[in-house]
Amino acid sequence: MQHPNKVVVWLNQIRANFLVLAVLLVLIGIALAYKYLPAGHSVNWVDASLIIFGTVLAHASVNLFNEYSDHLTGIDKNTKRTPFSGGSGMMNSGFTEPSSVLIAAIATLLIAGSIGIYFGIVVHWTLFVIMLTGAFSIVYYTPLLTKLMLGELFSGLTLGTMVVLGTFIALTATPGQPWNTLLPIEVIMISIPPGILTSLLLLLNQFPDSEADKQGGRKHLVIKLGYKNAAFVYAAGVVATFLIILILPLAGISSYWLYLGLLPLPVIFIATKTTLKFYNNVDKLIPALGANIVTVLLTDALLALAIFITLF
Repeated sequence: MQHPNKVVVWLNQIRANFLVLAVLLVLIGIALAYKYLPAGHSVNWVDASLIIFGTVLAHASVNLFNEYSDHLTGIDKNTKRTPFSGGSGMMNSGFTEPSSVLIAAIATLLIAGSIGIYFGIVVHWTLFVIMLTGAFSIVYYTPLLTKLMLGELFSGLTLGTMVVLGTFIALTATPGQPWNTLLPIEVIMISIPPGILTSLLLLLNQFPDSEADKQGGRKHLVIKLGYKNAAFVYAAGVVATFLIILILPLAGISSYWLYLGLLPLPVIFIATKTTLKFYNNVDKLIPALGANIVTVLLTDALLALAIFITLF
Protein backbone atom coordinates (compact mmCIF):
# COMPACT_ATOMS: atom_id res chain seq x y z
CA MET A 1 0.00 0.00 0.00
CA GLN A 2 1.37 3.41 -0.95
CA HIS A 3 2.09 5.61 2.03
CA PRO A 4 0.06 8.85 1.73
CA ASN A 5 1.48 12.30 2.30
CA LYS A 6 2.47 12.88 5.94
CA VAL A 7 0.36 16.03 6.19
CA VAL A 8 -2.70 14.12 5.00
CA VAL A 9 -1.94 11.30 7.44
CA TRP A 10 -1.73 13.63 10.43
CA LEU A 11 -4.78 15.61 9.40
CA ASN A 12 -6.63 12.30 9.46
CA GLN A 13 -4.94 11.27 12.71
CA ILE A 14 -6.16 14.36 14.57
CA ARG A 15 -9.56 14.10 12.81
CA ALA A 16 -9.14 17.61 11.45
CA ASN A 17 -12.60 17.61 9.85
CA PHE A 18 -14.14 17.63 13.33
CA LEU A 19 -11.99 20.48 14.68
CA VAL A 20 -14.28 23.11 13.16
CA LEU A 21 -16.55 22.42 16.15
CA ALA A 22 -13.98 24.04 18.46
CA VAL A 23 -13.80 27.15 16.28
CA LEU A 24 -17.59 27.57 16.18
CA LEU A 25 -17.87 27.25 19.96
CA VAL A 26 -15.27 29.97 20.45
CA LEU A 27 -17.11 32.18 17.96
CA ILE A 28 -20.25 31.96 20.11
CA GLY A 29 -18.22 33.15 23.08
CA ILE A 30 -16.63 35.95 21.04
CA ALA A 31 -20.05 37.13 19.83
CA LEU A 32 -21.35 37.21 23.39
CA ALA A 33 -18.23 39.08 24.53
CA TYR A 34 -18.84 41.76 21.91
CA LYS A 35 -22.41 42.10 23.12
CA TYR A 36 -21.50 42.59 26.77
CA LEU A 37 -18.31 44.62 26.58
CA PRO A 38 -18.79 48.24 27.74
CA ALA A 39 -19.30 50.91 25.10
CA GLY A 40 -16.01 51.93 23.52
CA HIS A 41 -14.38 48.57 24.26
CA SER A 42 -13.68 45.88 21.69
CA VAL A 43 -12.58 42.27 21.64
CA ASN A 44 -8.81 41.84 21.64
CA TRP A 45 -8.33 39.75 18.52
CA VAL A 46 -4.87 38.60 19.56
CA ASP A 47 -6.46 37.06 22.64
CA ALA A 48 -9.37 35.75 20.58
CA SER A 49 -6.97 34.08 18.15
CA LEU A 50 -5.06 32.53 21.04
CA ILE A 51 -8.30 31.12 22.42
CA ILE A 52 -9.22 29.63 19.05
CA PHE A 53 -5.73 28.13 18.69
CA GLY A 54 -5.75 26.70 22.21
CA THR A 55 -9.25 25.24 21.90
CA VAL A 56 -8.45 23.60 18.56
CA LEU A 57 -5.29 22.10 20.10
CA ALA A 58 -7.28 20.82 23.08
CA HIS A 59 -9.80 19.21 20.73
CA ALA A 60 -6.97 17.65 18.71
CA SER A 61 -5.47 16.35 21.94
CA VAL A 62 -8.77 14.68 22.87
CA ASN A 63 -8.84 12.95 19.49
CA LEU A 64 -5.22 11.83 19.72
CA PHE A 65 -5.54 10.41 23.25
CA ASN A 66 -8.73 8.65 22.20
CA GLU A 67 -7.14 7.10 19.13
CA TYR A 68 -4.05 6.06 21.11
CA SER A 69 -6.23 4.36 23.72
CA ASP A 70 -8.40 2.66 21.09
CA HIS A 71 -5.27 1.25 19.47
CA LEU A 72 -3.84 -0.06 22.75
CA THR A 73 -7.10 -1.70 23.86
CA GLY A 74 -7.78 -3.25 20.47
CA ILE A 75 -10.99 -1.28 20.01
CA ASP A 76 -9.60 0.19 16.80
CA LYS A 77 -9.20 -3.28 15.25
CA ASN A 78 -12.78 -4.32 16.01
CA THR A 79 -14.60 -1.07 15.22
CA LYS A 80 -16.83 -0.94 12.17
CA ARG A 81 -15.60 2.32 10.70
CA THR A 82 -18.10 4.71 9.10
CA PRO A 83 -17.55 8.10 7.40
CA PHE A 84 -18.53 9.76 10.68
CA SER A 85 -17.31 7.42 13.43
CA GLY A 86 -14.81 4.72 14.30
CA GLY A 87 -11.61 6.76 14.32
CA SER A 88 -9.05 7.38 11.60
CA GLY A 89 -7.41 3.93 11.41
CA MET A 90 -4.02 5.54 10.79
CA MET A 91 -2.17 3.45 13.37
CA ASN A 92 -3.77 0.19 12.29
CA SER A 93 -2.76 0.96 8.72
CA GLY A 94 0.84 1.54 9.83
CA PHE A 95 0.84 5.17 8.75
CA THR A 96 1.58 6.47 12.27
CA GLU A 97 3.32 4.97 15.29
CA PRO A 98 1.56 4.79 18.68
CA SER A 99 4.52 6.50 20.36
CA SER A 100 4.31 9.42 17.91
CA VAL A 101 0.57 9.75 18.48
CA LEU A 102 1.06 9.79 22.26
CA ILE A 103 3.78 12.44 21.98
CA ALA A 104 1.50 14.54 19.77
CA ALA A 105 -1.37 14.12 22.24
CA ILE A 106 0.75 15.27 25.18
CA ALA A 107 2.33 18.14 23.20
CA THR A 108 -1.00 19.54 22.04
CA LEU A 109 -2.39 19.25 25.57
CA LEU A 110 0.61 21.07 27.06
CA ILE A 111 0.45 23.92 24.55
CA ALA A 112 -3.30 24.29 25.03
CA GLY A 113 -2.76 24.17 28.80
CA SER A 114 -0.09 26.88 28.59
CA ILE A 115 -2.55 29.16 26.82
CA GLY A 116 -5.12 28.43 29.52
CA ILE A 117 -2.60 29.22 32.26
CA TYR A 118 -1.80 32.53 30.59
CA PHE A 119 -5.44 33.62 30.62
CA GLY A 120 -5.88 32.34 34.16
CA ILE A 121 -3.01 34.55 35.32
CA VAL A 122 -3.72 37.74 33.41
CA VAL A 123 -7.55 37.65 33.29
CA HIS A 124 -9.32 35.64 36.01
CA TRP A 125 -8.69 32.64 38.27
CA THR A 126 -11.94 30.91 37.26
CA LEU A 127 -10.29 30.08 33.94
CA PHE A 128 -8.00 27.70 35.86
CA VAL A 129 -11.10 25.76 36.93
CA ILE A 130 -12.29 25.51 33.33
CA MET A 131 -8.81 24.59 32.10
CA LEU A 132 -8.26 21.88 34.74
CA THR A 133 -11.70 20.39 34.12
CA GLY A 134 -10.91 20.27 30.41
CA ALA A 135 -7.49 18.69 31.01
CA PHE A 136 -9.05 16.09 33.32
CA SER A 137 -11.63 15.24 30.67
CA ILE A 138 -8.97 14.90 27.96
CA VAL A 139 -6.61 12.66 29.94
CA TYR A 140 -9.19 10.55 31.78
CA TYR A 141 -11.92 10.32 29.13
CA THR A 142 -11.01 6.77 28.07
CA PRO A 143 -9.40 5.26 31.20
CA LEU A 144 -12.04 6.57 33.62
CA LEU A 145 -14.98 8.59 32.33
CA THR A 146 -16.10 6.10 29.68
CA LYS A 147 -16.07 3.38 32.35
CA LEU A 148 -18.37 5.43 34.62
CA MET A 149 -20.90 6.54 31.97
CA LEU A 150 -19.63 10.11 32.35
CA GLY A 151 -17.91 10.50 28.99
CA GLU A 152 -20.90 12.12 27.28
CA LEU A 153 -21.49 14.54 30.16
CA PHE A 154 -17.88 15.70 30.42
CA SER A 155 -17.52 15.99 26.65
CA GLY A 156 -20.58 18.23 26.48
CA LEU A 157 -19.31 20.36 29.34
CA THR A 158 -15.70 20.72 28.27
CA LEU A 159 -16.08 20.76 24.48
CA GLY A 160 -19.33 22.67 24.50
CA THR A 161 -20.63 24.77 27.36
CA MET A 162 -17.27 25.53 29.01
CA VAL A 163 -15.67 26.66 25.75
CA VAL A 164 -18.39 29.29 25.32
CA LEU A 165 -18.20 30.38 28.97
CA GLY A 166 -14.40 30.33 29.09
CA THR A 167 -14.09 32.38 25.91
CA PHE A 168 -16.52 34.96 27.27
CA ILE A 169 -14.68 35.23 30.61
CA ALA A 170 -11.27 35.44 28.93
CA LEU A 171 -12.40 38.35 26.75
CA THR A 172 -14.52 40.34 29.22
CA ALA A 173 -13.39 39.71 32.80
CA THR A 174 -10.95 41.69 34.94
CA PRO A 175 -8.59 40.08 37.50
CA GLY A 176 -10.36 41.33 40.64
CA GLN A 177 -13.92 40.84 39.40
CA PRO A 178 -16.17 38.85 41.77
CA TRP A 179 -16.80 35.41 40.29
CA ASN A 180 -20.57 35.73 40.63
CA THR A 181 -20.62 38.75 38.29
CA LEU A 182 -18.67 37.14 35.45
CA LEU A 183 -21.52 35.54 33.52
CA PRO A 184 -24.83 37.18 32.56
CA ILE A 185 -27.80 34.82 32.51
CA GLU A 186 -28.02 35.05 28.71
CA VAL A 187 -24.44 33.83 28.34
CA ILE A 188 -25.06 30.89 30.67
CA MET A 189 -28.28 29.86 28.96
CA ILE A 190 -26.94 30.18 25.40
CA SER A 191 -23.94 28.01 26.36
CA ILE A 192 -26.20 25.07 27.26
CA PRO A 193 -27.48 24.03 23.79
CA PRO A 194 -23.94 23.74 22.33
CA GLY A 195 -23.00 21.56 25.30
CA ILE A 196 -25.96 19.23 24.78
CA LEU A 197 -25.23 19.08 21.05
CA THR A 198 -21.63 18.01 21.67
CA SER A 199 -22.87 15.27 24.00
CA LEU A 200 -25.37 14.14 21.36
CA LEU A 201 -22.62 14.08 18.74
CA LEU A 202 -20.61 11.70 20.89
CA LEU A 203 -23.65 9.66 21.92
CA LEU A 204 -24.87 8.92 18.41
CA ASN A 205 -21.37 8.18 17.12
CA GLN A 206 -21.10 5.48 19.80
CA PHE A 207 -23.86 3.36 18.28
CA PRO A 208 -21.68 1.83 15.52
CA ASP A 209 -18.75 1.45 17.96
CA SER A 210 -20.59 -0.02 20.95
CA GLU A 211 -19.69 -3.69 20.48
CA ALA A 212 -16.00 -2.92 19.98
CA ASP A 213 -16.11 -0.45 22.88
CA LYS A 214 -17.65 -3.09 25.13
CA GLN A 215 -14.90 -5.55 24.30
CA GLY A 216 -12.36 -2.83 25.09
CA GLY A 217 -13.78 -2.26 28.59
CA ARG A 218 -15.86 0.86 28.04
CA LYS A 219 -19.25 1.36 29.68
CA HIS A 220 -20.75 4.39 27.98
CA LEU A 221 -24.47 5.09 27.77
CA VAL A 222 -25.15 3.05 24.65
CA ILE A 223 -23.56 -0.02 26.24
CA LYS A 224 -25.24 0.46 29.60
CA LEU A 225 -28.71 1.47 28.39
CA GLY A 226 -28.86 -0.55 25.19
CA TYR A 227 -29.53 0.78 21.70
CA LYS A 228 -33.25 1.44 22.12
CA ASN A 229 -33.04 3.34 25.41
CA ALA A 230 -29.99 5.26 24.23
CA ALA A 231 -31.96 6.28 21.13
CA PHE A 232 -34.66 7.73 23.40
CA VAL A 233 -31.99 9.60 25.40
CA TYR A 234 -30.71 11.03 22.12
CA ALA A 235 -34.23 12.15 21.15
CA ALA A 236 -34.75 13.74 24.58
CA GLY A 237 -31.47 15.65 24.19
CA VAL A 238 -32.57 16.96 20.81
CA VAL A 239 -35.88 18.17 22.27
CA ALA A 240 -34.12 19.83 25.22
CA THR A 241 -31.63 21.61 22.95
CA PHE A 242 -34.14 23.25 20.68
CA LEU A 243 -36.65 23.87 23.44
CA ILE A 244 -34.06 26.03 25.23
CA ILE A 245 -33.42 27.98 22.03
CA LEU A 246 -37.18 28.42 21.60
CA ILE A 247 -37.79 29.59 25.17
CA LEU A 248 -34.94 32.10 25.60
CA PRO A 249 -36.43 34.86 23.39
CA LEU A 250 -39.94 34.22 24.74
CA ALA A 251 -38.59 34.65 28.28
CA GLY A 252 -36.92 37.94 27.31
CA ILE A 253 -33.47 36.53 27.95
CA SER A 254 -32.23 36.77 24.39
CA SER A 255 -33.14 38.28 21.01
CA TYR A 256 -35.58 36.67 18.60
CA TRP A 257 -32.67 36.46 16.18
CA LEU A 258 -31.71 33.40 18.24
CA TYR A 259 -34.40 31.55 16.30
CA LEU A 260 -31.88 31.27 13.48
CA GLY A 261 -30.63 28.36 15.59
CA LEU A 262 -33.92 26.55 14.88
CA LEU A 263 -33.23 26.36 11.13
CA PRO A 264 -31.52 22.93 11.39
CA LEU A 265 -34.71 21.40 12.87
CA PRO A 266 -35.64 19.57 9.62
CA VAL A 267 -32.18 18.01 9.51
CA ILE A 268 -32.21 16.90 13.15
CA PHE A 269 -35.75 15.57 12.68
CA ILE A 270 -34.37 13.19 10.05
CA ALA A 271 -31.52 12.17 12.37
CA THR A 272 -33.87 11.58 15.30
CA LYS A 273 -36.48 9.68 13.28
CA THR A 274 -33.80 7.47 11.74
CA THR A 275 -32.17 6.82 15.12
CA LEU A 276 -35.45 5.81 16.77
CA LYS A 277 -36.29 3.50 13.87
CA PHE A 278 -32.90 1.96 13.04
CA TYR A 279 -31.02 2.17 16.35
CA ASN A 280 -29.71 -1.40 15.99
CA ASN A 281 -28.84 -1.26 12.27
CA VAL A 282 -25.50 0.43 11.66
CA ASP A 283 -25.82 0.67 7.89
CA LYS A 284 -29.22 2.36 8.04
CA LEU A 285 -28.06 4.58 10.91
CA ILE A 286 -25.24 6.19 8.92
CA PRO A 287 -27.47 8.93 7.40
CA ALA A 288 -28.47 9.88 10.95
CA LEU A 289 -24.81 10.24 11.94
CA GLY A 290 -24.23 12.62 9.05
CA ALA A 291 -27.40 14.62 9.72
CA ASN A 292 -26.46 14.86 13.40
CA ILE A 293 -23.01 16.28 12.63
CA VAL A 294 -24.51 18.80 10.19
CA THR A 295 -27.01 19.86 12.86
CA VAL A 296 -24.37 20.33 15.55
CA LEU A 297 -22.09 22.46 13.38
CA LEU A 298 -24.88 24.42 11.71
CA THR A 299 -26.69 25.17 14.97
CA ASP A 300 -23.51 26.41 16.66
CA ALA A 301 -22.69 28.58 13.62
CA LEU A 302 -26.21 30.03 13.51
CA LEU A 303 -26.19 30.82 17.24
CA ALA A 304 -22.96 32.78 16.78
CA LEU A 305 -24.43 34.54 13.75
CA ALA A 306 -27.64 35.39 15.62
CA ILE A 307 -25.67 37.07 18.41
CA PHE A 308 -23.46 39.00 15.99
CA ILE A 309 -26.56 40.28 14.14
CA THR A 310 -27.91 41.83 17.35
CA LEU A 311 -24.80 44.02 17.54
CA PHE A 312 -25.81 46.01 14.47
